[in-house]
Amino acid sequence: MGSEKVETVIAGNYIEMEAEEGNSKAAKSRLSRFFWNGGSVYDAWFSCASNQVAQVLLTLPYSFSQLGMLSGILFQLLYGLLGSWTAYLISVLYVEYRTRKEREKVDFRNHVIQWFEVLDGLLGKHWRNAGLLFNCTFLLFGSVIQLIACASNIYYINDNFDKRTWTYIFGACCATTVFVPSFHNYRIWSFLGLLMTTYTSWYLTIASLVHGQVAGVKHSGPTKMVLYFTGATNILYTFGGHAVTVEIMHAMWKPQKFKLLYLLATLYVLTLTLPSATAVYWAFGDMLLNHSNAFSLLPRSGFRDSAVILMLIHQFITFGFACTPLYFVWEKFIGMHDTKSIFKRALSRLPVVIPIWFLAIIFPFFGPINSTVGSLLVSFTVYIIPALAHMITFATASSRENAVERPPAILGGWAGVYALNIFVVGWVFIVGFGFGGWASMLNFIQQVNTFGVFTKCYQCPPHKK
Repeated sequence: MGSEKVETVIAGNYIEMEAEEGNSKAAKSRLSRFFWNGGSVYDAWFSCASNQVAQVLLTLPYSFSQLGMLSGILFQLLYGLLGSWTAYLISVLYVEYRTRKEREKVDFRNHVIQWFEVLDGLLGKHWRNAGLLFNCTFLLFGSVIQLIACASNIYYINDNFDKRTWTYIFGACCATTVFVPSFHNYRIWSFLGLLMTTYTSWYLTIASLVHGQVAGVKHSGPTKMVLYFTGATNILYTFGGHAVTVEIMHAMWKPQKFKLLYLLATLYVLTLTLPSATAVYWAFGDMLLNHSNAFSLLPRSGFRDSAVILMLIHQFITFGFACTPLYFVWEKFIGMHDTKSIFKRALSRLPVVIPIWFLAIIFPFFGPINSTVGSLLVSFTVYIIPALAHMITFATASSRENAVERPPAILGGWAGVYALNIFVVGWVFIVGFGFGGWASMLNFIQQVNTFGVFTKCYQCPPHKK
């Protein structure tokens, strides 16, 4: 009897321990879902909004000084709408591609669909190659811009190191993004990132209004065509976060619900970009022509230092956003994409970070590089290729008849969609790529000739001892 009692007690204790372990695992699972495993409509919205308003928030006042107030506002509204439209087109093409493949019993459980694969499946290898070239190059330089921005921002808090040294440091920090498996795992970061840029935007707005206009302020813009179209392409770049749209959609539990998410994200972004850019330009005017980072003109304070630190954290997040699709492409190329070991995948991703780090050190030109990337890469990646791909995919009557997603009636059906796509292609090719490419390259070459490559401290004020 005694031994039976002991066995009963032991069995009871074992069951209690097992129950506690189960409860612990359930709690960890709930915690993981809350912070880590995102895939809802809200996660996608935060990812889209957060990805649009990183360091470019600090360069928009610089663009206003090149464009003038009215043109700056109008270009933001125009490219915000055009960007939302082409994001919608990308979502339609993604759903079309995925539906066709799933009808063929293709399993995507261990595979992340990317834009170049959508183009390949719908239009063939030549479109795949074009999409791969433009998308990867854009994401590469988008990551470069984040590193440059990190060094530029931290310098306004701590100028004991020059910007090039800070680039070395932040390059090492940003390399840790290799451990984030996919866009499912950016749930809490997307949310925090948008809070950070929201704070920074309203800090720029309020601080500029409190500071008031500088003595003898001038608002001369626009004065030169080169500056005008350079500023316009920087705004083109602002609303060009679509290089990760497919990956964000694929991370959703129900990708079909994406549709208007990018437009809703853009509308929120405009509440951040328009007030901050107009207020800073109103206060400092033409001084911004030589200060591409808005932080450089505002007096140092606890609020400014907080904004700098928050933007640094957000730029780290945005670096991960831009690099993760590159990591996927590289994994697929070397055959590591299906590997379940996070550590092995992280090691395999490291070669992607090295050229990004190197390019940030060679060309540390904060504002001009945004415009150059916007005109030469974003124009095709974000606007021209999606519009053309949509028109060609649904060129035949049978393809339109069997389309998974039909165009909204409010736009006039297929005829209205084609008219809008033709306008997007024509406008962006002539204004964005043509005039914008010419102006941005001239400006970029001028910066190289003035400051040289590998410059230690681009646009740095005299060091205070």
